[in-house]
Amino acid sequence: MKAQLIDGKLISAQIKAEAAEEAAELKAKGIEPCLAVVLVGDDSASQVYVNNKKKACEAVGIKSVSHVLSGETTEEELLQLIDELNADQSIHGILVQMPVPKHIDDRKVIMAIDPKKDVDCFHPVNVGYLHTGGKGFLPCTPAGIIELIKRSGHSIEGKNCVVIGRSNIVGKPVAMLLMQENGTVTICHSKTRDLAGICRGADIIVSATGKVDTVTADMVKEGAIIIDVGMNRNAEGKLCGDVDFENVKEVAGAITPVPGGVGPMTIAMLMKNCNTAAKIQNGLM
Repeated sequence: MKAQLIDGKLISAQIKAEAAEEAAELKAKGIEPCLAVVLVGDDSASQVYVNNKKKACEAVGIKSVSHVLSGETTEEELLQLIDELNADQSIHGILVQMPVPKHIDDRKVIMAIDPKKDVDCFHPVNVGYLHTGGKGFLPCTPAGIIELIKRSGHSIEGKNCVVIGRSNIVGKPVAMLLMQENGTVTICHSKTRDLAGICRGADIIVSATGKVDTVTADMVKEGAIIIDVGMNRNAEGKLCGDVDFENVKEVAGAITPVPGGVGPMTIAMLMKNCNTAAKIQNGLM
């Protein structure tokens, strides 16, 4: 293997250790960081995500409170619970696990969360802070991607960065964070012409399409950094990302695996956001 393997498990463990130290410092000041997680319905993948977040909180020393609601819960009932969590001063972060059932408008849910407790960084106020450089939270997966690049010894400044995917959760915010690190960013998507040609000019490629083999070896220039956000199944049913890992690793300078790359970073950055929320709400930021 030619490329440096960027180890998301190792880097996420470093960030969790920092978050644990930060949480301990807050407790010493009489502040116990607390995350409220709300799950509506019985989606199995969502249940796994919620359990992983609870385990991470326990490991880091952040208190977690779970609200598991029936799939029949009305939009009004969910919004009422969010109002109660907003008003509860012992709760610093609120996370409503997406997706919610189809009869609930997820936009209303996002808007209902107090921006100071929006540890997912989905509320328009925090999205606005992200774009203007104001005080707020950083979205977990995009912020984790930046940490992966920097903590594995790579600079973003002055690099040509290609982001494949324009979602509100990954594509757009990671492009903004790359620009804040002084990268020169091109956002590509399903309507982009000559994607391969654009990628061949990139020093850093972030792929977040959810499609197998979005990035192949012929699209990657020698020594490029490849960040694979995808989580897919190939024809054999094996877990894989967007990138043709086996072939791209022979060309790239550094690459994230799937699993074990971007995935672990999301929850690690969530822990940091919980501490940030506790600081903001107690006048420490």
